[in-house]
Amino acid sequence: MLTEKVSSNESSANSAQSQRCVIIGAGPAGLTAAHELLEHGRSAVVLEADHQVGGISRTVEYKGFRFDIGGHRFFSKVKMVRDWWDRMMPDDFLVRPRLSRIFYDDKFFDYPLKPLNALRSLGLLEAARIGISFVTIKLFPYQEENSFEQWVSNRFGRRLYEIFFKTYTEKVWGMPCSEIGADWAAQRIKNLDLMTLVRTAFLGNQMSDGKIVTTLIEEFNYPRLGPGMMWERVREVIEDRGCPVEFGNRVERITHSGGRVRSVTARTDEGLREVVGTHFISSMPIRDLFESLDPPPTEEALQASRDLRYRDFLTVGLILDCSDPFPDNWIYIHSDSVRVGRIQNFKAWSPEMVPDLSKSCIGLEYFVQEDDELWRMADKELIALGTRETAALGLIRAEDVIDGVVIRMPKAYPVYDRDYQNRLEIIRTYLKDLPNLQLVGRNGQHRYNNQDHSMVTAIYAARNITGSSYDVWSVNVEEEYLEEASDREASGRSGDRQIPQRLEEGRAARALRDAFARYDAMALGFALAIPAALGLFAATAILLIKGGPAVGANLSLLSNYIAGFRVSWTGAFIGMLEVGVLGFCFGWTMARLINAMVGWQERALIRRLERRLTLEALDKEVV
Repeated sequence: MLTEKVSSNESSANSAQSQRCVIIGAGPAGLTAAHELLEHGRSAVVLEADHQVGGISRTVEYKGFRFDIGGHRFFSKVKMVRDWWDRMMPDDFLVRPRLSRIFYDDKFFDYPLKPLNALRSLGLLEAARIGISFVTIKLFPYQEENSFEQWVSNRFGRRLYEIFFKTYTEKVWGMPCSEIGADWAAQRIKNLDLMTLVRTAFLGNQMSDGKIVTTLIEEFNYPRLGPGMMWERVREVIEDRGCPVEFGNRVERITHSGGRVRSVTARTDEGLREVVGTHFISSMPIRDLFESLDPPPTEEALQASRDLRYRDFLTVGLILDCSDPFPDNWIYIHSDSVRVGRIQNFKAWSPEMVPDLSKSCIGLEYFVQEDDELWRMADKELIALGTRETAALGLIRAEDVIDGVVIRMPKAYPVYDRDYQNRLEIIRTYLKDLPNLQLVGRNGQHRYNNQDHSMVTAIYAARNITGSSYDVWSVNVEEEYLEEASDREASGRSGDRQIPQRLEEGRAARALRDAFARYDAMALGFALAIPAALGLFAATAILLIKGGPAVGANLSLLSNYIAGFRVSWTGAFIGMLEVGVLGFCFGWTMARLINAMVGWQERALIRRLERRLTLEALDKEVV
């Protein structure tokens, strides 16, 4: 066994090497950290267990066809990240229109929602059930939101949760939605509820405060050769500047003493090698990291890391002898009749993902556990399974499949079960005793980050090495994490004395605003309008279909209150529109009145607290 040790006292060259940062993992987080360190004049080395950069954001090439490990949209609210992407590849981004659908009950639903398409596919009865379910949950919501099921039901209604969330989510995570933590929903479906979907369908993808709902964006940037193109480019840049990316280096031991990490030992084809450094950044899975610590961590911390759960992933890539199997970028499969969870059409992401425009390639995504039946299935059998299932869905003809490839990705998704936060708290407490080891990225923090969030954690970690004091764990916890970090940076490192703030600007005011929750006027308007309008239309339609000598004698009395309403098909449509408008106006007005009263109470309480705090401050000065 060959053991290569880089020692800080062997030579001046080795001494310089010992001052560099050792980065574990060449995914988006690891490569971004290396680039940021170089920007600040620091040296680094990147150790990657695999033989390709990009992690889950890689692009796999097979016979000239390119496959992503899931689709990766290049869209971010973080300007720093957008500018970074543009500097790295100024001429290689395509602006792609988004087209995605949901397959449910043997029908395709446009997503984001389009009202006429959804109404036509669901039918009036199902639409009425969704409206009634939404109103019911608004009147009698879950008082606690501990699970994904509770969080989504409170925002979309129980019925819509069952149709559009339950089956797909349980496919992805392999567990009941009642066991999945609400944090995952809050992070991945941020700013979205039923009323936002409806409002977006009619008014566009922007909230009343000007924020964009990321889940509903309708176009995005995409590298012309896939996301792996970005990370191959970053690798070239950092290697040209003296930071090697060393493949086939699987870290097996992380040696620490005296409250600092001293070195990592990696297994290579030639044997073991030890790499020393002064700072260490890890994007490897926390479970593997803690198993590698030498000496071992406390039993509590080690057990917490072992209890973290992961979901594995495999893509069955099919090459088709047809130019355009379907127009979507991707399709969600909300059906338990097939095992595939999502289907990507890579040519719709970029025409350059195929070497021959008369051909196309698609990716069938299966969410699995390592070593389960699907994971162990032979590639040939998986390709046959994918072909059968896609043909059964009506998306391709089986005879058009001319080749295929299988790509397996272990630990693709960190699982948000109900106890993961407690485990992470134990892990973070232990890591405080190793201040020169920072964890970044999706698996590094056991957080379901997009690649832009992973990049920000890496930039923060690199800047911490150069003297800053960012909290890398704050990224993607709160919606405005970047602005809050900037505020902390300004007040915490400037050396200026902190000045008193008005209560409205402090935590107490934010807590009060949370306690005095406002009604969404649009949401309450639609919540009253939809069931009332559909209910009147359904009642009229039932009577018309039933027929008889005196159709709807009692219901026709509503014409005294609803202008133009008659027990006829024309009258039903007129009544539906009129009742919908009246219901919306009533709900909107009630919400505004309630919000005005709540605001008055909130401001009165804030003034009382201000006076109390002022008196307390004066008392302290007197003392």
